[in-house]
Amino acid sequence: MDYKDYYKVLGVKKDASTDEIKKAYRKLAVKYHPDKNAGDKAAEEKFKEANEANEILGNPEKRKKYDEMGENWQQYANNPYGQGRPATGSQGFNTEDFYGDGSQFSSFFESIFGGGGGFGGGGGRKRSTRPNRGENAEATIELTLEESFHGVTRQVTLDGAKLNLKFKPGTAEGQVLRLKGKGNPGFNGGENGDLLITVHIAPHPRYELKGNDLYFDQSLDLYTAVLGGKVTVQGIDKAVNMTIPAGTDSHKTLRLKGMGMPVFGKPDERGDAYVRMVITTPKNLTEEEKGLFTQLSALRK
Repeated sequence: MDYKDYYKVLGVKKDASTDEIKKAYRKLAVKYHPDKNAGDKAAEEKFKEANEANEILGNPEKRKKYDEMGENWQQYANNPYGQGRPATGSQGFNTEDFYGDGSQFSSFFESIFGGGGGFGGGGGRKRSTRPNRGENAEATIELTLEESFHGVTRQVTLDGAKLNLKFKPGTAEGQVLRLKGKGNPGFNGGENGDLLITVHIAPHPRYELKGNDLYFDQSLDLYTAVLGGKVTVQGIDKAVNMTIPAGTDSHKTLRLKGMGMPVFGKPDERGDAYVRMVITTPKNLTEEEKGLFTQLSALRK
């Protein structure tokens, strides 16, 4: 019996990250799933190998022990201390660490971590045929701020099937959409895991999102800043006239109540908008204007 290299089974390097292992496993599990390869014994064996590899490499503790064993597995299989009593510590690994909940393993592992909890027991453990639920899969989707504001339906392709994903108004950064049964395939007839899609809101060139509130800058001419007046402010969904108090300083922040983002699940509620005034200095002054500013400067001294 040859050493089984689970890294080769999944097609990943030995320093592969957990995410890389999950992606490689999912790709193989989808490709060789029995539902798509009815009666194909070769595909069934590939599917089992992928599940076994993921069971070991997808678990940091099991992966570490597997790496420690390496291609010297025969010395563990032939370890005389394994006969009749559990092998622990420097003698080897406890079979429970690998079998866990009774998931199905190949004869390669049964010959090493066999029936009695030690090595080389010979009898082996009867393989479990009970259904095992597939692992959940994770993905990320990016929405624009406008899509988050209005809500949107996105069409995505998953394993060859087109799915419509509906996002309600006010969908927030980090919110998770769960698609039941769209995760990794189950084993022995077990149900599929779920697909968990995390929402990311793309940065916007004008608006900064904080919770349900929006923050943005508004240019303000010097004369309105000094004398006060009205200025048209463009919100995310509409323009409004905003009253500017006389003597407004640059970078002063004013609030527009109810002009922020919708509250998820509460379409009648919205956050606020916070508008930071950025005073602009007049350019290309005429000689008369320069004279008036000079007079004004002299009056203020």
